[in-house]
Amino acid sequence: MSTRTITFGLIGAGRIGRIHAENLTRHLPGARLLAVADVFEEAAQRAAADFDIPNAYADPRPIFDDPAIDAVVICSSTDTHADFIEQAAAAGKHIFCEKPIHLDLARIDRALAAVDGAGVKLQIGFNRRFDPSFARAQELVASGAIGEPHILRITSRDPAPPPLDYIKVSGGIFLDMTIHDFDMARFLIGDEVSEIYAAGGVLVDPAMGEAGDIDTALITLKFRNGVIGAIDNSRRAVYGYDQRVEVFGSEGVVMVGNVKPDQAMLADAAGVHSAKPLHFFLERYAEAYRNEMAAFLEAIREDKTPPVTGVDGRIPVVMGYAAWESYRNNRPVQVHLG
Repeated sequence: MSTRTITFGLIGAGRIGRIHAENLTRHLPGARLLAVADVFEEAAQRAAADFDIPNAYADPRPIFDDPAIDAVVICSSTDTHADFIEQAAAAGKHIFCEKPIHLDLARIDRALAAVDGAGVKLQIGFNRRFDPSFARAQELVASGAIGEPHILRITSRDPAPPPLDYIKVSGGIFLDMTIHDFDMARFLIGDEVSEIYAAGGVLVDPAMGEAGDIDTALITLKFRNGVIGAIDNSRRAVYGYDQRVEVFGSEGVVMVGNVKPDQAMLADAAGVHSAKPLHFFLERYAEAYRNEMAAFLEAIREDKTPPVTGVDGRIPVVMGYAAWESYRNNRPVQVHLG
C-alpha cells in the first residue's frame, strides 16, 4: 500500500469545510492541506489560522493553479459545486465534493463528463455510508446474513429546522435532507429504486410552507429486486438527532439504533431513563467524516475508484425530483435514471 503524502486544497470554510480541515490536518496521516479559499476571505483566514494551513484566499483560482496540490475538497454553496468540479478537472486535480453535485441534472452530467474526460477521481460526500454501524449493516445484508432482504426502514429526523434562507435555496426536503436517505437506501439494499411515492406536509413550521417546502415526509420505495422500503423525515425531533435503519429479510433482521453520549440506563420508581441521542450531525457522524476522507485518500494513493462515485451522486438527485413529482401529484412515480 502506498504511503505517499497527498496534498489538498479546500474550497469553502464554513461548517462542513472546517470539519474536513480538522480531519485533514489532525486525523489523517499522509494528508497535507496547503490552502483554503472562501468567498468570505475572513472565514478562509480564520480556518488557516485555526488549522495551520499555509495559504488562504478569497478566490479558489490559486488552488486550481498550484501544481503542488493533488486534490481539492469542495464545501462551498451547492450552486458552485459543478463549476468548481469542472475547473478542478481541467487542472488535473482529484475531487471530493459535498452533496449535491448540483440541483440541475444537465449541469451534473456536464460536470461528470469533465471528470471522465480529465481522468481524475471524484468522490461525493455521502458520509453516512462510512458510519461504522451503517457500514456493518450493509456488510451483513450483502453477505446474506439476513437472507433475502424484504423490507427497508429508514428514520431520519433533525433536532431543529435549518434557517429559512437556506431552505429557499436548498431544493427542498427531498433534495436536501432525504437525499442522504435515498443514498443510504441504495447502499443498504445494493439495488436501484424503480418507484417512489411521497406524502408530506407542513406540521412543524408554517414558514416552511410559505418558503415552498414541507417539513414532514413519508416516502415509500419499490426496488427493482422487489424490496419495499420506507423513509420517514421530520425537520424537528425535540429529543435530538434521530437516525435509525432496519433491514428485514427472510432469515433475520439487522437494526441500527441511535448513538447516545453514553449507554447508561437508570430505572427507578418514576420510570426508565437514558441519555438523549446526540444532538446533531456533526457529533453523530464525526467518525464517518474521518472515514470518508480516509477512503478518498486511499483511492488516490491506490489509483482505484472512490467508494461513492459521481453516478452515486447523481442518482439521489433523480430520486429527489421523483419524490417531489409524486408529492405534488399524489401518485407513485417511476424512477428513470437515464
